[in-house]
Amino acid sequence: MSVVEAPETQMTEIEEAGITLLPSAVNKFRALLTERNLPDHALRVFVAGGGCSGMQYGMALEREAGEFDHVVEQDGVKVLVDATSMMYLAGATIDYVDNLMGGGFRIENPKAVSTCGCGHSFRTTGAGGASDSSGGCGHQ
Repeated sequence: MSVVEAPETQMTEIEEAGITLLPSAVNKFRALLTERNLPDHALRVFVAGGGCSGMQYGMALEREAGEFDHVVEQDGVKVLVDATSMMYLAGATIDYVDNLMGGGFRIENPKAVSTCGCGHSFRTTGAGGASDSSGGCGHQ
């Protein structure tokens, strides 16, 4: 099975879920499925309590959607988001960044009023947690 790359100038929008996947995220997700021989799996994106700023992002590979999941498939990429997480993720952009400090998926979330220094946790309006976006991070 080969990995098909999306054109770098095009954004893949998961319209029903209000989430945008950038081409680098689409390509990395496809590569992960190929490497792990999991062609029928989807990318689950979720929000959970915890992290330095009060809430944190999570991602996993899953075979099947849950009963109340938003399920969207575009350009061969299937994304699953539970209803509660969608309240926090609507309008978010998912990218894959690879640099000298390491690679990973990065979520740009317009609903986040502050994020931890590592970018893995965030706070929304009215939520407790960090008071600014420049704080340190205990994330390893």
